[in-house]
Amino acid sequence: MSQIIKFGPNRVWRTYQGGKQLDIIEGKEDPQDSSFPEDWIGSTVAAKNIGREHISEGLALVTDTSGQTVPFRDVLQQNQSYYLGETDAGPSGMDDIPLVKYLDSATRLHFQAHPTREFAQARLDSPRGKTEAYVILEIRDDVTEPYIYAGFQRSPSRADLKEWIETQNIDAIEQCFDKIPVKPGDVFLLPGGRPHALGEGILMLEIMEPSDLAVRFEFERCGYVIPEKARFMDRGIETALDVFNFDPVPPTQIDSEFRCIPTIINQDSSANTLEQLIGPDKTSCFTVKRANVQGEYIRCEDEFFYGVVTAGSGKMQIGDETIVLQQWERFFCPAGVTDFTYESTSGMTILECYPGSELK
Repeated sequence: MSQIIKFGPNRVWRTYQGGKQLDIIEGKEDPQDSSFPEDWIGSTVAAKNIGREHISEGLALVTDTSGQTVPFRDVLQQNQSYYLGETDAGPSGMDDIPLVKYLDSATRLHFQAHPTREFAQARLDSPRGKTEAYVILEIRDDVTEPYIYAGFQRSPSRADLKEWIETQNIDAIEQCFDKIPVKPGDVFLLPGGRPHALGEGILMLEIMEPSDLAVRFEFERCGYVIPEKARFMDRGIETALDVFNFDPVPPTQIDSEFRCIPTIINQDSSANTLEQLIGPDKTSCFTVKRANVQGEYIRCEDEFFYGVVTAGSGKMQIGDETIVLQQWERFFCPAGVTDFTYESTSGMTILECYPGSELK
């Protein structure tokens, strides 16, 4: 097995429509939107789809050294120290591997909110909540005003929100938000507790805590009605309402609350740069960097990461091994690989998704 593990498509069924751009990336002859709008990259997390429990979804599959197709998480568990690195207490834990996805929306997603880590541990018997980040990659040609919703700009009372959810007064809920314009290259962090929705026509990379916990307080999109068990994490509406952060985020505070400004943390004489998109100053859940390669870029890292080639092509050199990298390919770089070199004659951009700062 190569020191770098590449991943094939791992499409996951969701309650909204999309995925045409993912079909194009996969080279399908007749790309179209469907109920498979996400690709879970190297996922060690199973998807939770009520009514589809008999179908295994979410876990990424790879070929091991014996030629067998196995879950990627099984490969990691065979040598956690090499793949995930060491802490003072021993090998890093499986629960701290971020969940990374391609997400391609054909429609506005459901209004939803995710629990914080603290809430998940105290109330849901889960080690992780679902703080998440978006890196906007592409916008569909027919979308003129791409946007996301994030946080209440005009917060409802708890009683009003409960009534609107129970009666599905989506117009009233939507009036609590302002559209936040987005464009390729934008980066956003959505902490647990903040209600949100992604607009239509957006291809993005989503990085999050490794869970599938969600309060879906809009029950129907594109003709599909979410089953009751899938709306409030199989809890009641009062527990669901406890998840929400009702503090308003007025328009003047949207950027400081949610938008992340890239900062250059490394630059060499060949104009290669490494940007930090999301660091420990924003969240302890994960770290996201962006490598911009022009020529030969020598790197040294002491943590594992997921790499996604979002522009251009090139290769990665590790000792005597050469790994060819094409646009949209995704891979895992073990913690045991500390020294490597990116090379590109035409330019290449790679998003690197690392574990949270608590592992450092």
